[in-house]
Amino acid sequence: MNRRFAPLVLGLILMLLGACTRKAVPTRPAATEVPKVVDLVHADNLDFKFLSAKGKAQIETNGEKMPNANLSLRMRKDSIIWVSVSVVGVEVLRAHLTPDSVQILDKLHREYYAGNFEYLRQRFNLPVTFQQIQALVVGNYVPSSDVNTPPTVSTEGPLQKVQYQQSSLFVEQLIEQTRQRVQKLAVKDQNSKTNFTVDYSDFKPLLPQPQQFANALLVMIQPPNGPASTASINFRNIDVDKERLSFPFSVPSDYVRKK
Repeated sequence: MNRRFAPLVLGLILMLLGACTRKAVPTRPAATEVPKVVDLVHADNLDFKFLSAKGKAQIETNGEKMPNANLSLRMRKDSIIWVSVSVVGVEVLRAHLTPDSVQILDKLHREYYAGNFEYLRQRFNLPVTFQQIQALVVGNYVPSSDVNTPPTVSTEGPLQKVQYQQSSLFVEQLIEQTRQRVQKLAVKDQNSKTNFTVDYSDFKPLLPQPQQFANALLVMIQPPNGPASTASINFRNIDVDKERLSFPFSVPSDYVRKK
């Protein structure tokens, strides 16, 4: 198992993990006879206090498939994202994210990373925030942070297309109107020329509530040059607000800090 494995898993998995308020869509200043964007975007976002899930991931980069990985995910809304990655029954990576911090244990090489989201932006060349990662993993609609620039909203058959420009990012989201859940997210960074997409499928109800959750995600990161990196993730055992979760994380004294 080579030294690229843990950083690669981190780079792809963290892009899955971005604010989760129901119907959280941007608005525009009040205007007469012009529909508000909040009335146009038909997205029913998942609301929760605690969420946990297990899953499997198949990751491929440069034409090379990594060993199948088992994932364990725990979240406390707007506060903590915790993920553990295991291969053949051995934990190789653990991550603990808060709005202000990023901490990662690379257990394969006895190294750790500690910083903030600027670290992720520099290392993986994608300008992500905690709120975006939180929304991505649960398949929530991600509104533009610029409330004065409303998105373009159109309908294509059963899908609603929402597009907006945010800084150097062009964001497009396809919302399946029957479920009112995001079916696809596509982001193009016009500075780095990197394309990032997430396809959501295998929707199932989150009992006891009827709202549906995407159990399967396909993530693709396409750099301007070279082949794409992909992660196919299938979740199972998804629980929402069934119990208060713990988020264990500590750095062993013999681990080396990496920059």
